[in-house]
Amino acid sequence: MNAKFYDEKNATAIRTQGDATPEEYDLVIIGSGVGSKLAAWTLAGRGQRVAIVERKYIGGSCPNIACLPSKNIIHSAKVASLVRGSEAFGVNKTGFNIDMASVRSRKRNMVSQMVNAHIDHFKKSGAELISGSGHFIGPKTLEVTLLDGNTRQLRGTNVIIGTGTRAALDPIPGLAEANPLTHVEALELDVVPERLLVIGGGYVGLELSQAMLRFGSKVSVIERSGRLLPREDEDISEALHNMLVKEGLSVALNSRVKAVSGISGQTVKVIIEQNGIETILTGTHLLVATGRIPNTDGLGVESAGVELTDRGYVKVNERLETTAPGVWAVGDVTGGPQFTHIGHDDFRVVSENILGGNRVTTGRQVPFCLFTDPELARVGLSETEAKQQGMAYRLFKLPMAGVLRTHTLSETQGFMKALVEKDGDRILGFTALGVNAGEIMSAVQIAMIGGLPFTSLRDAILAHPTLMEGLGSLFASTPSNHDQKI
Repeated sequence: MNAKFYDEKNATAIRTQGDATPEEYDLVIIGSGVGSKLAAWTLAGRGQRVAIVERKYIGGSCPNIACLPSKNIIHSAKVASLVRGSEAFGVNKTGFNIDMASVRSRKRNMVSQMVNAHIDHFKKSGAELISGSGHFIGPKTLEVTLLDGNTRQLRGTNVIIGTGTRAALDPIPGLAEANPLTHVEALELDVVPERLLVIGGGYVGLELSQAMLRFGSKVSVIERSGRLLPREDEDISEALHNMLVKEGLSVALNSRVKAVSGISGQTVKVIIEQNGIETILTGTHLLVATGRIPNTDGLGVESAGVELTDRGYVKVNERLETTAPGVWAVGDVTGGPQFTHIGHDDFRVVSENILGGNRVTTGRQVPFCLFTDPELARVGLSETEAKQQGMAYRLFKLPMAGVLRTHTLSETQGFMKALVEKDGDRILGFTALGVNAGEIMSAVQIAMIGGLPFTSLRDAILAHPTLMEGLGSLFASTPSNHDQKI
């Protein structure tokens, strides 16, 4: 069975505005992000009649404007960094420039391939992909405005909300009028910003700041707290800060943005107050990376009996059920951890529950990776979290330079550390700031999932010279009888 695509080019297959009879489905989904599309493909494949409504980005933000495109741009910046420093590797270079139009073209080609793959998957699954914008008009009932202005009404035995989030713009005088970049527009630049000002020293801000720095931009990050990545342990924040500053990044901490003037892409000025002193920063471009807000405005959730949290996210329980029977929510719009891999697990939870199971989100591991260079990756407890919970632990810590493979790569920056329960061998958490930290973290996470004691990694025979080999050195770095009481 092939999927059906309804838009202005297929007017014979749509219902007009005058037809108010809802079309019945087993499952109606609004938004086509990872949790939504996997649910559509899976349940359609099991014989359910499924309709999924997407207003713009087929496959959601990850393959279009977020995770994958940003990592594509970041890798181009990594190549630029390697070429710039190639003489240290014995490779002489003559002539070096950045062609941002080509950088963008590479990213666009990847996105196009991803979207085409999604469309093909919808066709093969039997799920009906509807191009349009939907909102609730009643319990489990959506009205969809199609691309040509016509409407359809859809009612599902079950409905999944997966509308995601978007970049937030704080109510700062002059900010909106300056037409700043968000991550979406930053990934579409065809020129290197001469001087880029970045509001926000979190994950998105730092990834894009370093990339633009490596393309040749002068970059200044404005962060309201006293350190970058304020949710991470202080040693992580300090190490990453020092690495980025050494690379040329300018950082203004404890800085409150008071006003913005000018137009991003031309000339823009940002007035900041830092420790009681006002300063004006001037740039050619302005990027805002200060968090996310949910896409629930205009969704008409009150018509469906779906409640929102005080921050505007869809209120769900541990089964990802909303306050309305038969209506579920997945992904960022639930207010949970905003990672694609969490949306993937949300799909597992919701699809199993729709099919009669009882799966919950309680207690699941939430790994993450920041794709600066070097990477930052963590799973389980940080030291800060362990202390807040009053949990005693043993700390194992090793410089990345202690892993011989890093010397062959000339990438010895950073360190990795692990927390092990004080009176046992269970791994409580792992953090790495270093080359390929995400891959190393995943190996430890698998050990944690399997309930392996830290000694299994310490005593394992791991191939030499590899980065994973460093786990043996890490877990041998603290004598077994040396407990740290926190």
